[in-house]
Amino acid sequence: MVAGLLGAFAAAVCYGVASVLQAVGARRTQTAGGLDPRLAIRLLHSWPYLVGVGLDGLGFLLSIAALRSLPLFVVQSIVASFLAITAVLGAIFLHMPLGRSDRIGVLVVLAGLVMIGLSAAEDRAVSVSEAERWGVLVVAVVLAVLAVSLGRIQGARGAAALGALAGLAYGVVAVAARILPGSVRLDTLVSDLGTLWTDPSIYALILAGAIGLLTYAAALQRGSVTQATAPLVVGETVAPALVGLIMLGDRPRPGWGWVATVGFVLAVAGALSLSRHGELSQQEPERTLRSAGEGADA
Repeated sequence: MVAGLLGAFAAAVCYGVASVLQAVGARRTQTAGGLDPRLAIRLLHSWPYLVGVGLDGLGFLLSIAALRSLPLFVVQSIVASFLAITAVLGAIFLHMPLGRSDRIGVLVVLAGLVMIGLSAAEDRAVSVSEAERWGVLVVAVVLAVLAVSLGRIQGARGAAALGALAGLAYGVVAVAARILPGSVRLDTLVSDLGTLWTDPSIYALILAGAIGLLTYAAALQRGSVTQATAPLVVGETVAPALVGLIMLGDRPRPGWGWVATVGFVLAVAGALSLSRHGELSQQEPERTLRSAGEGADA
């Protein structure tokens, strides 16, 4: 369980740094008129975005490892704290001082995470039916269809809609990772491959992950980072937490249910209050990264 908690916190650090780099990369790239898959190709020419995606990938692997031993509500609320990490890193490295409300938001997130950590219990293996595994894949397909439709919405409404859909997609990734068959450990990965590739949840994980990446990049182009990230945080934390509690039997330590509930609310609320700190990636990082690029060219 301790390893799972450390993995979840490490994933949050990766996501916090990646969110800034991806925002800079997306804003440097030609804007897509709709949900254009060619946007992903254009982003391949942006080194900040690529580094951010690399960190996202590392965070994703760490979060999957954490999901194998911890309930969804624990892992997803810890992952949501990446906004607090983004705010703190911005204050340290980009000279973006935290205001009073920002400091309060960071403290609220930390208090929530402490309560969640104390209430966490090591989770048992999940037993789900074949229909439920296929159901997760169906949800991923539905999100793909919705993404095409919502991709036509421009401006702030488009940013919020696509951000929310990206959050739901990442929520599907978390649920799919939680119900993957086998141990999914490095020492048994080869022997588990045969089982994994015949299970619909692995395809749900891959499809939902791709949808999340593309829709979040498109959302960042349509509006502010706050408008894209705040609904993403809600979608990727609340939805999978409810699925875990209602369908997968996720539970905190006996007698610690109220602590887990209050901690979850504090962590998510604090993260939402800090979502505007993603705005630090629009100007100051742009100058910092441009200076770094010019130095490399020289």
